[in-house]
Amino acid sequence: MSHFIQLHLLTAYPPSNLNRDDLGRPKTAFMGGARRLRVSSQSLKRNWRTSDLFESAVDGHKGTRTKRLGKQVFDRMINAGANEKLAGASAEKIASVFGKLRKADKNEKHEYEIEQLVHVGPEELAAVENLADTLGAEKREPSDDELEALLERRPTAVDVALFGRMLAAAPSYNVEAACQVAHAITVHAAEVEDDYFTAVDDLNTGDEDRGAAHIGEAGFAAGLFYLYLCIDRDLLIENLQGNSALADRAIAALVESAVKISPKGKQNSFGSRAHASYLLAEKGDQQPRSLSAAFLQPVNGEGQAVKAIEKLERQAQAFDDAYGPGADRRFVLSATPEYEKPALEGDVTQGNLQALQAFLQGDD
Repeated sequence: MSHFIQLHLLTAYPPSNLNRDDLGRPKTAFMGGARRLRVSSQSLKRNWRTSDLFESAVDGHKGTRTKRLGKQVFDRMINAGANEKLAGASAEKIASVFGKLRKADKNEKHEYEIEQLVHVGPEELAAVENLADTLGAEKREPSDDELEALLERRPTAVDVALFGRMLAAAPSYNVEAACQVAHAITVHAAEVEDDYFTAVDDLNTGDEDRGAAHIGEAGFAAGLFYLYLCIDRDLLIENLQGNSALADRAIAALVESAVKISPKGKQNSFGSRAHASYLLAEKGDQQPRSLSAAFLQPVNGEGQAVKAIEKLERQAQAFDDAYGPGADRRFVLSATPEYEKPALEGDVTQGNLQALQAFLQGDD
């Protein structure tokens, strides 16, 4: 029985600005006495769950994060023939099921927005839309029973099951995340640089003014990132109402997205899309642990990719030697040409993405 799935990824990005801070520069973190580049887990999860790859893999079992449920109810009821007063009262009641409504300023049009983003499953969204259409056609407000029927304790949205949700207005409908995602950090020290750039006006002949039409600067940096994920497969199945086949699809979609999907920050400016260079997958009932300790001392010099893999595998083996095996079975996927085979003891398989997906299926 494999309770936990742990994933350790190394992904190299060329000059880029994947995830910006409040000043528009690449995010950083201080670790092991050195400044590192960082990509937040929020950015990673957002890009994975909204990717075409993820959506097609889960085939409709994806949730929606929004504040605008009330506005959607209002519009649907108006389209169904209700007046604005009735539609507005109904929109407020339905939206309030999911969260406290935001107070609009007196000079601001009330859009029936919820104060916080709420994550709703596809069946919940469909129930809201169907109720709005019914209320609009029947020219009435929702009953208490109809409002209570809108929420599902365990929606079949795999992103809700994986990453959880919190409903302050209805805490009994919260979903505990079955997947934890760390912030990705570079395995080496890194500095953010500045790209000074200009833009030229195509219609400026230069006869009178040879200056640039625009001058600006943008921060960027490059690095090899370590990323750690942990999936509680038992909790994922519970979140998906016992549907183990859907849980396997969710895991497959998440893993393929993690190795292939890059954050979208400044992609048009830097074209920094990348696939993971290395992935170590672990299955077992053992207590999960990150391998980030491998990079407390930054990886320096040439051959960083191979050195990083060696340090990661040595750290995994060191934990095994100290505390016992950290997993029952392991799988290594490598797209690093210089890498030959795993330096890990025990049951370790090496192969491609298709073989990795097969390795992750089931609970053996």
